[in-house]
Amino acid sequence: MKPYLEINEEVSNAIQKNQPVVALESTIISHGMPFPQNLETAMEVERLVRKNGAVPATVAIMDGMFKVGLTKSEIEYLGQKGQAVVKASRRDIPYLISQGIDGATTVASTMIAAKMAGIEVFATGGIGGVHRGAATSFDVSADLQELAKTNVAVVCAGIKAILDLGLTLEYLETHGVPVVGYRTQELPAFYTQKSGFAVDYQLDHPTTIADFLETKWRMGLDGGVVIANPIPKEKELDYDYMMQNIELAIEEAKQLGIKGKENTPFLLAKVKALTEGRSLASNIELVYNNAQLAAQIAVALCHKKK
Repeated sequence: MKPYLEINEEVSNAIQKNQPVVALESTIISHGMPFPQNLETAMEVERLVRKNGAVPATVAIMDGMFKVGLTKSEIEYLGQKGQAVVKASRRDIPYLISQGIDGATTVASTMIAAKMAGIEVFATGGIGGVHRGAATSFDVSADLQELAKTNVAVVCAGIKAILDLGLTLEYLETHGVPVVGYRTQELPAFYTQKSGFAVDYQLDHPTTIADFLETKWRMGLDGGVVIANPIPKEKELDYDYMMQNIELAIEEAKQLGIKGKENTPFLLAKVKALTEGRSLASNIELVYNNAQLAAQIAVALCHKKK
């Protein structure tokens, strides 16, 4: 993998010494919010990972390879270029790397890079899933297939609320992907703690989550785990208010014929506009919350290995 994978020295040293590392995606930088808010958020996420005892490893495709662990200048570059950077999922990786084109990694492609590098824990906002209306559009995120086969734990605030949560849970169950609720029996719905759907199991401490992960992978049960971490109560938005705005955004996307990989960025931007920025503020807070838990789980995993 050497021609295709560049691991920053700090991250590489941590992996070799069995020190905790947390992978971070870069789509949230290029496609998730405007500059300089995206840069500020990315740097704060890295700071919170460090504060909780782990090394951050932001991932992107740059200079014809996977880069695991970006410098501040590289993160700033991605933030300034914004949506001009290609949103890169599994299918895009060989094209972008072979052509030397920059790519912002999604959940799926970040999981791939993390596995290649030897990183077992990844923090993001929310995972992709089955889109509403998928019975006719067949629009299902590649994140779900990656979770079915790649041994990386994904700490998130559940499934993105713009998606069909019920069908996404069914898909994950079919492919044997456990959905673990951190101190909750209810699946969080990204902006809110409420969804109306149950998780598979509730675990209440990073150490018990580490036990779960180690048991799964040592038994040869390949595939990821969704660690659903609810947004803090004081930061969540009203469930009914958010569902109403999400429905309006989805209807506009249909009218405009927006689909495929452009659908999610459009919907998130539209919801942000409809909520006058409140959805983005919640998005940032839940990412911070996930980064802290991911670091704590990574620390617990390393302690078990020692």
